[in-house]
Amino acid sequence: MRGWISRASGRRDEVILEARRHGDDDAGDEAMTGVGERPSIAYQGEPGAYSHAACREARPDFEPLACPTFEEAFEVVESGGASCAMIPIDNSLGGRVALVHHLLRDSSLHIVAEHFHRVRHCLLSIPGADREALRRVKSHPHALLQCRERIRELDLEPVESFDTAGAAREIVEEGDPTVAAIASRIAGETHGLDVVREGFEDHPNNVTRFVVMSREPVNVDPAAGPCITAYVFEVKSVPAALYKGLGGFATNGVNLSKIESYLDASFSVAEFYIEFEGHRRSPAVRNAVEELGFFSTTLNWLGTWPADPFRRGGNGPRVLE
Repeated sequence: MRGWISRASGRRDEVILEARRHGDDDAGDEAMTGVGERPSIAYQGEPGAYSHAACREARPDFEPLACPTFEEAFEVVESGGASCAMIPIDNSLGGRVALVHHLLRDSSLHIVAEHFHRVRHCLLSIPGADREALRRVKSHPHALLQCRERIRELDLEPVESFDTAGAAREIVEEGDPTVAAIASRIAGETHGLDVVREGFEDHPNNVTRFVVMSREPVNVDPAAGPCITAYVFEVKSVPAALYKGLGGFATNGVNLSKIESYLDASFSVAEFYIEFEGHRRSPAVRNAVEELGFFSTTLNWLGTWPADPFRRGGNGPRVLE
């Protein structure tokens, strides 16, 4: 692992897991509780990234902990260096975050909550730059994808960067007035950039769904309200295995809300990630999952968590400016 970014200074520190490998069993206690005994929540990216904003919205009492990669965000929670992690899983414009789905499949962590965040991109430039002279634009690949029509309108060359807030920092460091960045307003303010255009995304319904990952599953009361449950499974290599395995959800009235597929290196064995409405302990869900198990070689539960009100048209996702 490459190390992570400390919560206050942005300085890269040695990863807690490495310290523990060298015999320091107390390493990570501060990271897990945070400053002033606050628990910490890991996220991928730099301060000002949309994942950082989601942490502030969904867990305002937690200390955000920036990590350079998704892998490190997962690993710091698994090692006890943070209480949980805020991980983007899919976007209404860009689709699924593919790397995250592979990490979900292989991780020991559980999904304990979800959060919908309204993404409002800004086109940013260094102070005093001529807007007509912009030639390139840097950002995370998903942000570039969400703004591809706007980028084409301005005839800009898209350049991939590690994350949105990092792209904002990079154009300041480079000082090239022909290079812009796509990031949040708070990332622009953090780095002293000018806002060339706000609401730069192609469509206004740009929403990213995050899941909160923790070492222990949450104990959700089935009577408390709607729930979402997730599993990862590998189907048997026989005709109609997926069709028959999912048939139990239809016959038991369980609504599937998401399905994603994986292939192994041989392209011969299929694995799937599914989410559905319902509590793991409800009779309908238990019957559906039992049926799925008959046609699967592996079946792993990832978590059951309260459905976010956004699913029911309640309080919409907020924008943190």
